[in-house]
Amino acid sequence: MNKKTSVFENSLIWFGAAVSIAEILTGTYFASLGFLNGMLAIVLGHIIGCILLFLAGIIGAKTEKSAMDTVKLSFGGKGSIFFAILNIMQLVGWTGIMIYDGALATQGIMAVGHIIWCLVIGGLILVWILIGVKNLGKVNIIAMSALFIMTIILSFIIFRGGIAFGSGDRSMSFGAALELSVAMPLSWLPLISDYTKEAKEPVKATAASTVTYGLVSVWMYVIGMSAALFTMESDIAQILLKAGLGIMGLFIVVLSTVTTTFLDVYSAGVSTESIFANISSKWIAVAVTIIGTLGAIILPMDDITGFLYLIGSVFAPMIAIQISDFFILKIRHDEKCFSVINIIIWIIGFIIYRLLIKLDTPIGSTVPSMIITICISIIVNKIFIKRKVV
Repeated sequence: MNKKTSVFENSLIWFGAAVSIAEILTGTYFASLGFLNGMLAIVLGHIIGCILLFLAGIIGAKTEKSAMDTVKLSFGGKGSIFFAILNIMQLVGWTGIMIYDGALATQGIMAVGHIIWCLVIGGLILVWILIGVKNLGKVNIIAMSALFIMTIILSFIIFRGGIAFGSGDRSMSFGAALELSVAMPLSWLPLISDYTKEAKEPVKATAASTVTYGLVSVWMYVIGMSAALFTMESDIAQILLKAGLGIMGLFIVVLSTVTTTFLDVYSAGVSTESIFANISSKWIAVAVTIIGTLGAIILPMDDITGFLYLIGSVFAPMIAIQISDFFILKIRHDEKCFSVINIIIWIIGFIIYRLLIKLDTPIGSTVPSMIITICISIIVNKIFIKRKVV
C-alpha cells in the first residue's frame, strides 16, 4: 500500500524549508529600509508569495499531480518539459547556494575548512535522501523540534536589547525589497505539489504547508534584518558567535541547511521523472546533491538577489497562466500537445517582469506582471482557443 503523509508531517517539511541560512541572509538586506518599513515589505511580500504558493499547491492537490505534471495542464506535455528543465536548473542552483551558505557559516564558527563543511553538509543531505520523504516522520519531528527551540533562543538573544526603529540608509527601494520578499516563496512554487500530492488530505496539507512556510519564512527574514540592525552584522556566523551560540549555532546552521536543501534535490528528481518516467527520482536527487556540493566548493555564491529575481521572472508568468486556466477559465490543454499560444503568453509575461524590475515600481514586479499576464491569457483564450473543460 502506498504510504501517505499527514497534514502534520507536511507542515514539518515546510517548517524545515523555511528555517534556512539563505532566508536569514536575505533578510539582512531589508535593514536598509529600517525596521518598520522592512517589516512591512517582508510581511506584504510573503502574503503575496504565499497566496501564489497556495494556488500552485491546490492545483496539484486537486489533480493529485506533481508540480511539473500540473504544468502540462496549461502548456502540454512537450511545453512542460521546458519548465521542468528550468526548474531542475534552479534547483541545482539552490542546492549549490544552500550548501555554500551553510559551509560559509559553519566555517565561521568552527574553521576546519570550507571544503570539509561542504562535504559534511552534502553527505547529510544524501542521508536524508536515502531515508526518503515518506519515512522522515520521526526524524523530522526531532529535527524540527531542535530547530524550533534554537531559533527561539536566537530570536530572544537578538531582540533582548529591544527594537530600534531606525530609518535605514535607503540603499534598497521599498519596491525592490517587496520583490525580494515575494521571490522566496515564489521559488518554492514549482515544488509544493511534489509533497502535497503524497498527503492523505492534499488540500488541508497544502493550506497547512503554505501557512507554516509563510510564518516561519517571515520569522527568518525578520531575524536576519534585526540581526543586521541591532548587531550591525550581516555575517550569520558572527551573529551566532556574538550571541554565544557556538556549538548550538553550528547545529542550527547544519540542520537547517540539510532540511531545506533536501526539498530542492528531492524535487529535482521528481521534475526529472516528469520528463523521463523510467528514471529513479532518488538517484537524480543524489546526482543533484553531488553537483551542488561540487558547485559550492568551486564557485562563489555570495549574492543571490539576481538569482531570486530570475526565478520570479520565470515562474510568476508561468503560475499566472496556470491560475487563469485552472481557476478562471476552468479549461485544460491536451497533455500530449505543445501549447504554442501559452508559451508566447509566458514569453510576454517574462519580458514584462524583466522590464518592471528595471523600472523599480513601488509594488514590485510580480503582482503587476501577473495581472497583465492573466488578462492577456483570458483575452487570448476567449477569442482563439477551445480546450477541454476541467
